[in-house]
Amino acid sequence: MARVLRRLAQPSLVRTLMARLRLSLRLLREPRVSLLRKAVPAAAIAYLILPFDFAPDFLPVLGQLDDLGVLFAALEAFVFLCPSPVVEFHKTALAEGRKYSPMPSGADYIDATFW
Repeated sequence: MARVLRRLAQPSLVRTLMARLRLSLRLLREPRVSLLRKAVPAAAIAYLILPFDFAPDFLPVLGQLDDLGVLFAALEAFVFLCPSPVVEFHKTALAEGRKYSPMPSGADYIDATFW
């Protein structure tokens, strides 16, 4: 148990989790991400609010780790389900420190004439 807590206390893990949360918040605002995909983090938040759990919250550590695990698993699934070009655009924007703006429309479609 002490080994797990020591691993959670490492700054790199906390930094990684915060970066994933910032990326997820940007992707939630992105119009190119469908509402069905945006339902994944919403379902995780509903899990945190609703009274039923995999591990009840009155258990000292296990109850809170359960909620945290579900939240971050949902964020990972959400980022995985989002379109790759959109995720890369927002990762680059975060790395460069730019404020949020939707991904500009570009050459993501094929202009053709159907005969």
